[in-house]
Amino acid sequence: MALKKMTIVAYDDDEFTSQSGSYSVLINPDEYSHKYKILYNKKKGQGAKAEEPTFNRMCGETVSFTIWFDGTGVVPDVTGTAGSTSIRDQIRDFRHLVFDYSGNIHSPRYLELSWGTLLFRCRLESLDLSYTMFSPDGMPIRAKAALSLIGYTNPKEAAKKAGDNSPDMSHLVQVKAGDTLPLLCYRIYGTSLPYAEVARVNGLTSFRRLEPGRQLLFPPLRTSST
Repeated sequence: MALKKMTIVAYDDDEFTSQSGSYSVLINPDEYSHKYKILYNKKKGQGAKAEEPTFNRMCGETVSFTIWFDGTGVVPDVTGTAGSTSIRDQIRDFRHLVFDYSGNIHSPRYLELSWGTLLFRCRLESLDLSYTMFSPDGMPIRAKAALSLIGYTNPKEAAKKAGDNSPDMSHLVQVKAGDTLPLLCYRIYGTSLPYAEVARVNGLTSFRRLEPGRQLLFPPLRTSST
């Protein structure tokens, strides 16, 4: 089986159709981390001994890993020949692809990371370079880069996934196992804050325990005028 290298493809549009370049790593990472995060509102009622976290929203995913740049000539490049490009030029080209400001979109580029079963559309959050080997004259000949990438979904795709879950429309939702009122509010309104109003409309005494199969009415989200 042929070795597949981790690849990062850069795009100049948030729909990932206008490719502006790509990079295949010299050495595949020995590990990567894929982090998911949920944000809670932490409230502590009067007399309570502990905080009562309530769901607020799902935060973006992040993927982190370390890659290497090699200018010793020992590590073959993507063509199978010993790499001779200087570390300075390798890092310059890589930074231009993933980090530098693009005048076409007035921001750094959109990125698509692929390796094995991992396909991650994202943007660069941080790039940490460390130089680890030097020639006798002090020129770096090996370096490593620690990357943190944050997941990205363009507004059109997010709206498509949300379907017709518009906050200015009424919705009738059938409760499924594991559903909570804050979670359902977030799916429909984009925020968990209206859960108390939804509970009142549906005559619920508890927003934590919902009976699977029950239908709940989610009214249009009220907006305050200024």
